[in-house]
Amino acid sequence: MICALGAAVCFGTASVLQAVAARTAEPGTGSGVDTALLLRALRQWRYLAGLGLDGVGFVLQIVALRHIPIYAVGAALAASLAVTAVVAARLLGVRLRGAEWGAVAVVSAGLLMLGLASGEEGSGKGSWELKLGLLGVAGLVLLVGAVSGGLADRPRALVLGFAAGTGFGVVEVAVRLVDGPDFANPALYALLLGGGAAFLLLTSALQRGSVTAATAGMVLGETIGPAAVGVAWLGDRTREGLTWLAVAGFAVAVAGALALARFGEPPAPADGPAAPAGPPARPPGPASG
Repeated sequence: MICALGAAVCFGTASVLQAVAARTAEPGTGSGVDTALLLRALRQWRYLAGLGLDGVGFVLQIVALRHIPIYAVGAALAASLAVTAVVAARLLGVRLRGAEWGAVAVVSAGLLMLGLASGEEGSGKGSWELKLGLLGVAGLVLLVGAVSGGLADRPRALVLGFAAGTGFGVVEVAVRLVDGPDFANPALYALLLGGGAAFLLLTSALQRGSVTAATAGMVLGETIGPAAVGVAWLGDRTREGLTWLAVAGFAVAVAGALALARFGEPPAPADGPAAPAGPPARPPGPASG
C-alpha cells in the first residue's frame, strides 16, 4: 500500500507538469489519437520531467500490484487527484476551498479503510481468454480515441478521459498476467498497447477539452473495471469479515476523487491556449498510472 501511495504521489505531481506542457503546445491533427501533439509536448522539459516521475510511479505500481489486490491499487491511484490538487496549490498558486480540502480528507479516509481491509493479492493467473480479451480492450481504446476527434470539446474530453482510464486499467490487470518477457503472452501486448493509447488519449483530452470531464472519465475507467476483474477472475479478496469495509473504502475513495475532478477548471484566455489554473488529470505512467 505504501508503494501504491508513492505511485499516486508521482503521478499526481507529473500531471501538473504534463498538463502545462500539453496546453502550451500547439495542437497537431485534432484527433483523439494525436501523435503530433504528443511529439510537441515531448519537446518541453515539464513533460519530460513528468514522464520521469511516471516511470518511477510505474515501478512502484508494479510492486503494489504484486502484493495487494487490484481494487486497492486502483483506488490509491485515483487518489493521485488529491496529490494533484495539493501540488497545483503549491506550484501554480491555486487556492483550495474548504470543500476541496474536505474531498482530500475523504479520499484519505477511504484509502485508510481499504488499507485496513485489503488482503493479499489473488493467486489467479488468468485464462488465455482473459488475456486475449484484455488485448481486445486495449485495441478498442485506441479505436475510440481515433473516432472521437470530431466530438464537441466537453463530450470529447469525457470520452477520451474514460478511454484513457480504461487503457490505464488494462495495464493494471496486465501487470498481474505477465511473468517475464513471454512474447507469446497476449497480456504483454495489451500492457504496451493500453499504456501507449492511454497516454495519447489523455494528452489530447487535456490539450483542448474540459479538465473536469476528462478527469472524471479517467477515474471511472481506471478503477471500477479492473477491480471487478481482480475479484471475479484473479481471486482478489479482503481480510476475513472485512469485505464491507473494503467496499465502503473503495466507494469513499472514488467518490472523493470524483469530487476533486471538479476542482481547477481553467478559463481559457482569448489570446491563446491556457496553462491550467488547477489540477488536471494525470497521465500516470504506463498505467494508472
